[in-house]
Amino acid sequence: MPDSDTPVRSRMEIDRLIARREVELREKTLYRMLYETAARIEEILDVNIEDLNLAGRRCPVKAKGARAKTRRRGQAREDLVLETVYWDAGTARLLPRLLKGRTRGPVFITHRRPGPGKVLAPRDVCPDTGCARLSYGQARALLDAHTALGGPGTGWDPHELRHSALTHLGEGGASLLMLMAKSRLKKPENVRRYFHPSPEAIAEVTSLLGPGPRR
Repeated sequence: MPDSDTPVRSRMEIDRLIARREVELREKTLYRMLYETAARIEEILDVNIEDLNLAGRRCPVKAKGARAKTRRRGQAREDLVLETVYWDAGTARLLPRLLKGRTRGPVFITHRRPGPGKVLAPRDVCPDTGCARLSYGQARALLDAHTALGGPGTGWDPHELRHSALTHLGEGGASLLMLMAKSRLKKPENVRRYFHPSPEAIAEVTSLLGPGPRR
């Protein structure tokens, strides 16, 4: 859960990051998808191509703390209660370019095959390229490298994209119930921790209290 020190990145900062030439297509897609879905990075990295509904701009994810439908050993992912995340036009434009005709396996994969001593579940390997699923550690290091201004470890954290998305939705007028639905958080107090309106947004809403016609 984020605290009051979690930075909120502006839309302009996020757009500029994704537009940079040195940011590869894989990372552009990941960052845009994290922002538009307001999902946790672990949820998005776990998605496989078979899960995607490209036409509907949505997919099921294994949510944090997801409970099993049944309690048995060796349960499959399909035995867990899944939740749906939604994305918009930015992600919809990038995903087909990233997949390049791939129809199975992880959406986000590494550029190299795993070493000979590394054993992975079949679901975590692309059957077409043999490359493994991109890990949280790798994705976090890439984002840090793209955004660090004071040396390694000073860049953005992936969670800031979720945090920023929910704050921007709140500033745009989304209701508490809609923010709960988008974030898939069950308690209103947990949603409020994500919503840190900017001084500009507070000034704008304050203008409604001024004399004259309401803006």
